[in-house]
Amino acid sequence: AGRVRTLLRATRLDVVLALILAGAVNIAMLLVAAASLRGVDGTDSIEGAHAAISSALGPVVGVVFAIGLLASGLASTSVGSYAGATIMGGLLKVRVPLLARRVVTLIPAVVILAAGVDPTWALVLSQVFLSLGIPFAMIPLLRLTGSKEVMGERADAVWVRVAGGVVAGLVVVLNLALVVLTVTGA
Repeated sequence: AGRVRTLLRATRLDVVLALILAGAVNIAMLLVAAASLRGVDGTDSIEGAHAAISSALGPVVGVVFAIGLLASGLASTSVGSYAGATIMGGLLKVRVPLLARRVVTLIPAVVILAAGVDPTWALVLSQVFLSLGIPFAMIPLLRLTGSKEVMGERADAVWVRVAGGVVAGLVVVLNLALVVLTVTGA
């Protein structure tokens, strides 16, 4: 019991620190972009935003912005791949070789870019589609972590389940709104 408690505490600390760091980097990038790009033409693409930041704040800040975007993409890709491998191996008992996972995730991106789709639009659409998957992960996770049958004495408290349910409901509503806004072009 003591070892499990220690592992849970270490995992909690790891996740909290990672989320704080990722959130701080994303907020910093948004604040820099918002402060320096307000009213600037041509910032509706990643390339335009980079060019505007570089010209407004200098090439070093432009490089830092580009590195931040690259790091964010690499981090989210690695987390997604790791989570997928863990779920496939742990829950579904399916082992997919590393090369096969990489090829399966790389081919759609290459096809989309080779077809000449605007990279910024493809990125926006990919985020819309990814957001639709959040409830499919969040709701079962809330059910599992709230189950005394599964988690035993470490099951979530009632207030955590209620708060999680409210957040999950908000996520579903916001996802529906996002889909409507994306489809209608509003």
